Amino acid sequence: MPVTLQMIDHARWQSDEQVRIDLSRIYHEAPVERLPAAPDDFIQASLAAGHRFCSAFFNDRHIGALLCEDDGECWRISHCCVRQTTRRRGVGTRLMALMSLEATATQRVLIVPCQGLTVADELLVSRLGYRRDPVRDGFVLAHD
Repeated sequence: MPVTLQMIDHARWQSDEQVRIDLSRIYHEAPVERLPAAPDDFIQASLAAGHRFCSAFFNDRHIGALLCEDDGECWRISHCCVRQTTRRRGVGTRLMALMSLEATATQRVLIVPCQGLTVADELLVSRLGYRRDPVRDGFVLAHD
């Protein structure tokens, strides 16, 4: 599945109706325990706070996304969700790999916060090369 990475910030959310539809669908299909608020409230509050969503894009649609908080040195990524119809096809893994490539290109450190991770999530990020860093309270994938 040839998935590409797209960044969604507040301006893009405001100007692109398909982005609003796709991102809303992704998070409406997320397990309730994964989100701190109602899906649309979560999306709008995150974008209003200056964060962005990084999206897996395939066949002119966003099929998966994660929240990215950028402090200039690190990207804290969380709330990774994939559309129900495309789950179990490697979309989440591909999205994480694309984030790794982008982090390398922009000299950022990727951090997956420990808070809210299930055992399955921890196994996935460990398999992808992330290592627990107690100082940063998360799993870190550093790029030299």
